[in-house]
Amino acid sequence: MAAVVLACTVSCKSKSVEEKLAEFTQWNETFMENMREGMKQFEGNREAAAAYRDSLMEVYEDYNIAALKAGLKDTVGVIALRNLSRVMDVEDLAEYIEKLDAPVTGKDSAFVAGMKSTVVALKNTAVGSMFTDFEIDHVMGEEEGELVIEKRKLSDYVGKGKVVLVDFWSPWCPPCKAELPNIKAVWEKYHGDDFDVLSVAVWEESRGMNWRNTIDTAAVYGVQWNQINNGHQEPAALYGIRGIPHMVLFDAEGKIIARGDDLRGDDLEPAVAAALGK
Repeated sequence: MAAVVLACTVSCKSKSVEEKLAEFTQWNETFMENMREGMKQFEGNREAAAAYRDSLMEVYEDYNIAALKAGLKDTVGVIALRNLSRVMDVEDLAEYIEKLDAPVTGKDSAFVAGMKSTVVALKNTAVGSMFTDFEIDHVMGEEEGELVIEKRKLSDYVGKGKVVLVDFWSPWCPPCKAELPNIKAVWEKYHGDDFDVLSVAVWEESRGMNWRNTIDTAAVYGVQWNQINNGHQEPAALYGIRGIPHMVLFDAEGKIIARGDDLRGDDLEPAVAAALGK
């Protein structure tokens, strides 16, 4: 189905923008629905589920890239870029943003403006860059109906002489929770004078959750390392984070060693070990 619809979406010159958009939207919705259904057969087998998802996502990305290239001057291209924005290389993302010329959404749409900001943030926080600081009103709890707030900065933990793994996550995020056992194993193996972990909760409110959900979820998963909750938008925006979980590994001085998919799953422990010279 994917190849047939793709061919028509990008080559049917006689179709109107509305027709191509409807076709494009239907393909993406059907694809996601079929993938969700297919994932059910792998419940309890995380590795098989990940392999299945990755194989399908290649088809998804190929389809949307073709639609993007064919739709740079219409709404299809803008939506395709939105679909790809979490996985596309920052240089390619910047290139396609500049090529967009859709009359409906335009270069000045909120989405395009947001993606331009993300590109800048990603370049400012690329591997090899020093950390960008932020300050959060971390919630300790409540007393007599009032929130107990403690100001916490990234610089309270990073650049202090330890290698630090920072995990940007949220309590509503299943992939985030799936990574917590990996993070816990690394923390238990290496934490001490040379290494530590910090979890920063972001976007909690986007799914109707808040600091309480973060505290409760962290407790369920045995999080004993440093935490900042109530992060909202700023930390993710500063680091150009397009999806969570997203981990960043800093050296003892606060320089970024690695980030993103290079720190997921089985890749996490070797990356930390290498940073520690072990």
